Amino acid sequence: MGYRKIFLGLVILLFTWASVVMAEDYNLQYFLAKASSEKGELSKSESKELINRINEVVEKARKIHTKLTHAIQTGEVEILYQDGRFWMSKLEEDQRSIEEGIQQIKLLRERPTHLMASIRLYKSLKDLSSNFNAYNNMPLFSGLVGDLAPEMELWVDPVFYKLHLLPLAKLKDVEKAPPQREKKPIPKTKKP
Repeated sequence: MGYRKIFLGLVILLFTWASVVMAEDYNLQYFLAKASSEKGELSKSESKELINRINEVVEKARKIHTKLTHAIQTGEVEILYQDGRFWMSKLEEDQRSIEEGIQQIKLLRERPTHLMASIRLYKSLKDLSSNFNAYNNMPLFSGLVGDLAPEMELWVDPVFYKLHLLPLAKLKDVEKAPPQREKKPIPKTKKP
């Protein structure tokens, strides 16, 4: 009886391990490889995972945004008043971009082929990427931002733009094209 339990436990462990190994890991490298390949088309599950990964990046941006805001407001970062006002205005823009991104992600989860939501998400991600690169160039903020700025830039342009937004725009363009009418040949008539 004891051997049966051990055997059953090993079989369950084997199947669990096989399912974990066989499952695809949808990370940044996977999507970058997909974007650089000639056929950069996503399946429905890959498209959902892309939206989930973009959501994770936006959540990371939200956490870093909170840390940056807290550091400036509490004086952890010694910065001149004028510079602090400038960076706080940038952080306010980021807050709007983060909120816009989260709203658009919710829309895309409901309707993955929503073109305007994809465009708005792309714009908010692009704005966030630009500002986070600016923060990363400041020695005071680079420790707080870390690797998120270059990672976000990779998620935005080569991955989201090429794998999601361009195919979606092409699909919408094909849908809106008017149907081609065939020209009927004009019958030739003979003169009497």
